[in-house]
Amino acid sequence: MVGGRALLLLLLSALLVQIRASDPVFYEPFDDNFEGRWVVSVKDDYKGVWKHEKSDGHEDYGLLVSEKAKKYAIIKELDEPVTLKDGTVVLQFEVRLQNGLECGGAYIKYIRPQDAAWDAKEFDNETPYTIMFGPDKCGSTNKVHFILKHKNPKTGKYVEHHLKFPPSVPYDKLSHVYTAILKPDNEVRILVDGEEKKKANFLSADDFEPALIPSKTIPDPDDKKPEDWDERAKIPDPDAVKPEDWDEDAPMEIEDEEATKPEGWLDDEPEEIDDPEAIKPEDWDDEEDGEWEAPKIDNPKCEEAPGCGEWKRPMKQNPAYKGKWHAPLIDNPNYKGIWKPQEIPNPEYFELDKPDFDPIAAIGIEIWTMQDGILFDNILIADDEKVASSILEKTWKPKYEVEKEKEKAEEAAAAGADGLSEFQKKIFDVLYKIADVPFLEPYKTKIIDVIEKGEKQPNITIGILVSIVVVFVTVLVRIVFGSKKPAAPVKPVAEVKKPQVAESDAAGSSGDKEDDKEEDEKEGGAAPRRRSRRET
Repeated sequence: MVGGRALLLLLLSALLVQIRASDPVFYEPFDDNFEGRWVVSVKDDYKGVWKHEKSDGHEDYGLLVSEKAKKYAIIKELDEPVTLKDGTVVLQFEVRLQNGLECGGAYIKYIRPQDAAWDAKEFDNETPYTIMFGPDKCGSTNKVHFILKHKNPKTGKYVEHHLKFPPSVPYDKLSHVYTAILKPDNEVRILVDGEEKKKANFLSADDFEPALIPSKTIPDPDDKKPEDWDERAKIPDPDAVKPEDWDEDAPMEIEDEEATKPEGWLDDEPEEIDDPEAIKPEDWDDEEDGEWEAPKIDNPKCEEAPGCGEWKRPMKQNPAYKGKWHAPLIDNPNYKGIWKPQEIPNPEYFELDKPDFDPIAAIGIEIWTMQDGILFDNILIADDEKVASSILEKTWKPKYEVEKEKEKAEEAAAAGADGLSEFQKKIFDVLYKIADVPFLEPYKTKIIDVIEKGEKQPNITIGILVSIVVVFVTVLVRIVFGSKKPAAPVKPVAEVKKPQVAESDAAGSSGDKEDDKEEDEKEGGAAPRRRSRRET
């Protein structure tokens, strides 16, 4: 009997654990108004108004960014801090860029515990966080951020560590779900709409910048390069002598003595003549504007002849030109290589088996965006991937399917008016995936710009595809075969002196111009403006 009771208690305990494991640690669906539960920042910088609104085309509510070109800040303190040190932690939220995203953020900050005196109403961009996660796009930035702040145990300072090569932000106006899964084996996975886009290891220097674990050594800041250290791999040959027939003063071009004046050249005709149809304006004042002269036009006689005016022989390249002589370069016998300071032990170096994350004590949204219509929904923290996946399937997927069908219908309607066809849309989907290839990272911004231009001009889709394929193949060839080219032979180069223009003349500030204008206005004796003789 006793054994039966013990077994029953064990089963009940297991059931309770299972029920507990299936519940989110935190879940905000915004079914109810956020006021009274979320705290809006009272800082002066944050003028943007948050609203509890329906997602366009749905009955589902979310937290809406309602105004353009504003800063927004809102925060929700958790009942209990969420630890990130043990077990799996899933961070997930849904966001819809209903009016697109040209420049702005739509990310979430997971706030670490604050001082006892801290007030949630003071939440701003200086509030310390543990993780920042979500889409951000502006200018060259187009990424799903994953940034963690980790405390160096040696210095006590917090350092920002950015995920390398993060995925790009979806370019459409549909609802999307962003998921970050933190595993106890130091793995982090970034998913968009339930599909894995990036996998990384917190302790890998290849995945985070700067690396979570500092290097063991650093360049000695006190080490100095010796004065006799020669870094020149090549030097002019000290034994070389300029050839006797080398004329440094010979001009680059000379007159072509063999040239003859074309037959029919009009020596006595000017290239421009007064416009015979020009009439002196009635309001022209000779005393104020000066003597009026008709504007010039091209001489019509010159259009029929080989040329007009004084004929001059054309210039040709001087075969005797060699330019300034330079001694040929030879290997430097004193070459010691590029100097580097010696390495010393890094005083900030430490070792650890797993990141020492601060807990999450609050969830905050602090953004500055040029677009309105950004809708946050279904913010989740869970300790089970299945919980996050289940909520995604129940809340996001039905909405997304409706939005996708509507988008397809709009595309079909627009296809007849030079819009994107379904085939073209698939091409652009592939191109966006190509842009996320890690070794194309240096070209990613330009590739995204080209793709976005192609979406606006569907008739050049094939050209866009060819351009990106060329870039892809070129970079791949460079990686496989190397990008070094054989050194070109050294040729004597003439020194060409270019006229120098003072910066102040080339680019005077608008402020200086305004000051000069004000001074002229103050001087009553300023001369009247003279109108150009060509001004009619």
